[in-house]
Amino acid sequence: MSSCQLVWWFPTCITYNIVFIYFFVTDRPKLAENYTEDTWLKLRDAVGAIQNSTSIKYNLEELYQAVENLCSYKVSPTLYKQLRQVCEDHVQAQIQQFREYPSLDNLSFLKRMNRCWQDHCRQTIMIRSIFLFLDRTYVLQNSLLPSIWDTGLELFRTHIVSDSAVQKRTVDGILEQIELERNGETVDRSLIRSLLGMLSDLQVYKDSFEERFLIETNRLYAAEGQRLMQERDCNICVPGLSILLDGNRLTELVLLYQLFSKVKGGLPTLLQFWRDYIKSFGGEIVCTPEKDKDMVQDLLDFKDKMDNVAQSCFTRNEGFINAMKEAFEAFINKRPNKPAELIAKYVDSKLRAGNKEATEEELERILDKIMIIFRFIHGKDVFEAFYKKDLAKRLLVGKSASVDAEKSMLSKLKHECGAAFTSKLEGMFKDMELSKDIMIQFKQNQSEPSNIELTVNILTMGHWPSYTPMEVHLPPEMVKLQEVFKLFYLGKHSGRKLQWQPTLGHAVLKAEFKEGKKEVQVSLFQTLVLLMFNEGEEFSVEEIRTATGIEEGELKRTLQSLACGKARVLNKNPRGKDVEDGDRFNFNNDFKHKLFRIKINQIQMKETVEEQVSTTERVFQDRQYQIDAAVVRIMKMRKTLSHNLLVSELYNQLKFPVKPGDLKKRIESLIDRDYMERDKETPNQYHYVA
Repeated sequence: MSSCQLVWWFPTCITYNIVFIYFFVTDRPKLAENYTEDTWLKLRDAVGAIQNSTSIKYNLEELYQAVENLCSYKVSPTLYKQLRQVCEDHVQAQIQQFREYPSLDNLSFLKRMNRCWQDHCRQTIMIRSIFLFLDRTYVLQNSLLPSIWDTGLELFRTHIVSDSAVQKRTVDGILEQIELERNGETVDRSLIRSLLGMLSDLQVYKDSFEERFLIETNRLYAAEGQRLMQERDCNICVPGLSILLDGNRLTELVLLYQLFSKVKGGLPTLLQFWRDYIKSFGGEIVCTPEKDKDMVQDLLDFKDKMDNVAQSCFTRNEGFINAMKEAFEAFINKRPNKPAELIAKYVDSKLRAGNKEATEEELERILDKIMIIFRFIHGKDVFEAFYKKDLAKRLLVGKSASVDAEKSMLSKLKHECGAAFTSKLEGMFKDMELSKDIMIQFKQNQSEPSNIELTVNILTMGHWPSYTPMEVHLPPEMVKLQEVFKLFYLGKHSGRKLQWQPTLGHAVLKAEFKEGKKEVQVSLFQTLVLLMFNEGEEFSVEEIRTATGIEEGELKRTLQSLACGKARVLNKNPRGKDVEDGDRFNFNNDFKHKLFRIKINQIQMKETVEEQVSTTERVFQDRQYQIDAAVVRIMKMRKTLSHNLLVSELYNQLKFPVKPGDLKKRIESLIDRDYMERDKETPNQYHYVA
């Protein structure tokens, strides 16, 4: 039964479908003819209502469905053509409103144009939403046809904006508004933005507006430049550049450089301002004694900053880089000697043991930067004197952070100043290495045991700074051990003379406090004072001076370091920070410290004002010898020479700054000592005396 029903329904359905399809196909032309005309009239009325901003009689969904039905009846080409014609007729009619009112001011004209454009865009969007099915089927399938939106743009461009009179007045009005704003007046920016967007959307911006805008802008700034040149002095650039450099305003500096590059003679002017700024700023760093503590770091930071400006803002212009070098050399030598001294001390602070500020790589970069500043200094002999003195302390007291870093710095100095400059410094390292070998041999040959472990550094007098000999009273055990070493050394090196320097000595003492045993690392002077408390409990300043033989000033500094510093192994009575003649001292048995080995601050090793003056005077004296030697050398070769030529030769040979008056004094001194004589007829002529 079920099978029969299935068979019966199947052919019935097939028959029905065939009949329906036949009916649809045979009756379609008749329906399309009437339906198309009526539907188009309905759509045209709707488009007209949109264009005239009146209400639409029909439902939008109904209109959309009507378009879809028309497209289904294969009338898309006709529908597209009719729609374009309706839109074109409407746009053509709009041009009249811009021609009928020639007396309108430009602003009113622009507002009317903007309103027309905004209305057109709104209307086109609305029309496209109704004819969307046409746009997405027929138009999309025909690549040569513009979309409904593009058609709207094309019609507006062709019939309104491309009209020569309308276009000219629109562009004139926009430029007028821009000029008003440049002159400080308030304008409707949204209006200008909308109209420029219109020109861009219609693809006429470049041809109709941009060229005229650039011409007007060029004319404006050319006139402004001429006016400013007549009204203002160009030296307004000086404070302007200073403000930008002080604030490290790199973006503005790039623009400034680009601007000056485009002006004839601009870069030389900017170059001079740049040079003057560096001299002024750097001169303040160097010539302000209150800033001496931070002078070198400030110079390094300033050099980094100016390097960055030259590289980032001035395109690594060689002229600017050379001007920077000249300016640095000029201001850093405004104050003789002090920068060289402080650079040497800065290097000492970086190479000294205990400096944890930088890794080896960072320390190497710091030393390279220091060498750049060092190159600008004329008085390099001042640097050498202070560097040698500080290097001696680092080597002798074991305060050098790294032998590799020390030798790296020495290599940099040798590369910069030559082998003669570093020969004595290299000799100091060689002495330290030879001393280690000598001490190995001494300990191997030492037959008698001793409670004291002696280490001696043999220093070549010409390599090291000169030290004032000081006689002190050493304990018998030390004196005996010194004599043993003296016999050993002179037995291997006959003809040499040993001079002991107690001011450079240091020792490690074993001490016992209530807290327990400690090791105390102290100078030789501190050692002599502390050893006295093995023989007694309390001593006066005078008693200690008599027993040790230490000079009064040095003794007071030594006692101050032992009783008034952080590690007070002695008690002072009465208490106080300074040591006076009536003070008495006793051993501090209650001393406590978390470390087993304690290093007591060696005040006597710190540089005093007297040492600074002494070092500077020693450099000055060495310069006198060098000037004398140079004069004699030149006169011996030339035999006869005028004063001016002799001075000129001296400036070429001497490697330190010198004044003409100083040269004249040395020449007079050599004449007095019969090394040379004046010509009897020409006083400014000199003769060498063989």
